[in-house]
Amino acid sequence: KESSGACPAAGRVGFADAAMKGNLGSLSLSTLAAVSQTPPPGQPQTRIAGQESAPMTTIPNTPELAGRATSTGRTNTMAIISLIAGAVSVFGHLAIPGLGGGALAIVAIATGLIARGEIKRSGEQGMWMATVGIVLGAIHVALIALIVIVLVAAVFFLGSLALLHH
Repeated sequence: KESSGACPAAGRVGFADAAMKGNLGSLSLSTLAAVSQTPPPGQPQTRIAGQESAPMTTIPNTPELAGRATSTGRTNTMAIISLIAGAVSVFGHLAIPGLGGGALAIVAIATGLIARGEIKRSGEQGMWMATVGIVLGAIHVALIALIVIVLVAAVFFLGSLALLHH
C-alpha cells in the first residue's frame, strides 16, 4: 500500500497527513524499534548523557567549598555600581560642592557591602569590584573627615591668635 516508496513504513503507520509521508527518509519501523531495544549481548551499550545508572566520573570531595554557590558567570550589578560610584565620587564635588562626592562615596560603600553579601549567596562575579568600590568610598570619606577636622582646627587656631592680639 506504499505510494511513493520513499518510506516503507509510511503506508503502514497510518499517517493522517499525506504531506508527512515522504519526510521520514530511510527510517523504517524496524529502525525505530531498534533504538528503544537493548543491544544484543555481544555489542557495547550506547551511553546517553544523563541516562547512566551510575556516575561516569567520580566527583571530588571538597568540604571547604560547602555552602558556597557555584559561579554563574554573571557580574553582580551592585558591584558595578559600587565601583563606578567609588571612582566618580572624586568628581561629585564639582556637581554639588561639599556634598556630591561624599554622597557618592557613601553610595559606593553601601552598594559594595550589599554586593559582597549577594555575591557570597549567589556565586556571581564581581567580588573585586565591590571591594574596590568599598575601599575607594572609605578613602574618600576618610579624606573628607580629615579635611573637616583640619578646617575646624584651623578656625580654632586662627580664632585664638586673633584673641591674643587684642
